[in-house]
Amino acid sequence: MNIPFDKDRIKLFLKIGSAYLSMSLFGNLVMDSSNFLPAGLMNEIWMAIFIFAMVYFFYEYIFQRIRTKEITISIVVIFTQFFISTFGMYIWRKIGIGLSIFTPIKTYADTGKLLGDLMGDSVGALLFFGIVRHIYFYRKLKKTAQLLRIEKQEAELNYLKSQTNPHFLFNTLNNIYSLARDKSDLAPESILRLSKILRFMLYEAGGNFISIEKELKIITDYVELEKLRYDESLQVNYNYDVEDMKQSLPPLLLIPLVENAFKHGVSETRNRPFVDIHLSVNMRQLKFVVKNSADGTGSEQPIVENIGLSNLRRQLQLLYKEYSLDVLPGETVFTSTLKINLASHV
Repeated sequence: MNIPFDKDRIKLFLKIGSAYLSMSLFGNLVMDSSNFLPAGLMNEIWMAIFIFAMVYFFYEYIFQRIRTKEITISIVVIFTQFFISTFGMYIWRKIGIGLSIFTPIKTYADTGKLLGDLMGDSVGALLFFGIVRHIYFYRKLKKTAQLLRIEKQEAELNYLKSQTNPHFLFNTLNNIYSLARDKSDLAPESILRLSKILRFMLYEAGGNFISIEKELKIITDYVELEKLRYDESLQVNYNYDVEDMKQSLPPLLLIPLVENAFKHGVSETRNRPFVDIHLSVNMRQLKFVVKNSADGTGSEQPIVENIGLSNLRRQLQLLYKEYSLDVLPGETVFTSTLKINLASHV
């Protein structure tokens, strides 16, 4: 018979056994303090040794093999275990008496009464260890499932970032390409601003959070880079009201809405293009509103979200419990509104 001896399992049973012994000692102390020392103490320790071995054998060997069998067979095996444990405790008690370790304190008129008390102790011990053991493994399983869920979410977030960052960089390179193709004198400045953005993505966007101050800085650099492509007809209004610039945000969380305004709004507007960007963060409530000019057909066309917006929605689902992202097309204005309770971070 191969009985498993897992160190972690043994430690668990020792902890449960210590709790069981403490409860038993306390109960006997309350019931009969006069005989507690040293006889009562030695008796409890001696019986606890057998109980520990009994419950370990039952749960780590017998129980592992009966839980998948038919219910009738399982009940028979469990009751058989109760009787075997009872007689085992009786013999163990006799051995203790013979070795002068166990001192009979309570006298019994017949053996049947003694066996009845021992069966009660046996059933109580098996139930106590079983309940505590079940709670322990349930909590451990729940914790493991939670860790797996967190790891899955982190993997998905990293995947979304791996999509969003190259997508953002690709669009930025397209802007520089258009300037270089036109042999614009602004091409060197655009490359300089791109280098700032790349530096941010390499050294700042790799972590889980950055300050709002840094997020605003990257938005500023991106807006200035975009403005190089347009003449003075483009109107950009960029302002913010933030009570604490050191509050944290996931990096590049806000940039997709700004990017969307330029790529799918301003670039397709023939007359009087504009972009309005406003960020407010007060009492941990973030509100980010981006408005851009539309070509007059936005309200008639269904909204098809690009990679940036769809990834943003999924990131919000994974990162926050309380948020909303609304996009409202109009005849001449397209409005994106993002609201986040920063305190609701998962």
